Amino acid sequence: MRDGGLAENPVDGLVTLQERTVNLVNQLNMPLVEVSLVLQKHINQLMATLKQHLDATGQQVPATVHTPWPIDSDLSENGGSFALEKVLDIIDHQRMDILDTLLRVTLVEIDASVIDALLALRQWEHLARTQLAAASGPGQLFSPLDIPEDW
Repeated sequence: MRDGGLAENPVDGLVTLQERTVNLVNQLNMPLVEVSLVLQKHINQLMATLKQHLDATGQQVPATVHTPWPIDSDLSENGGSFALEKVLDIIDHQRMDILDTLLRVTLVEIDASVIDALLALRQWEHLARTQLAAASGPGQLFSPLDIPEDW
């Protein structure tokens, strides 16, 4: 049995994850590209764990869990390309490490299932991908992630 706390109620845990992430991203004024890279790292790790489980058990999960959520097709046809090396040279690794640690520690603390964690991060991924698709220049990649008021 669990010893109380956030692990007993998954909804409370996911709310905690959301609140902490929103607060940190806003406090650090985190650029879109940095948030996107950290999210993708965690999603990839969770997907590897999920894939192992699904392969071992033969179970299936909905596409909303294992596939990025679709974004507006008009945005996804932007076609802009940026020098990846330059972008990676400019990112703030310390700031990304802070977000990475917050996500990792909170997911462990709230004892989120792999599927709950993936769905929570897919929501963030969708927000970031929508803004990335709308970026028309490299400078916009370093604009702070725009989190809606009702987020």
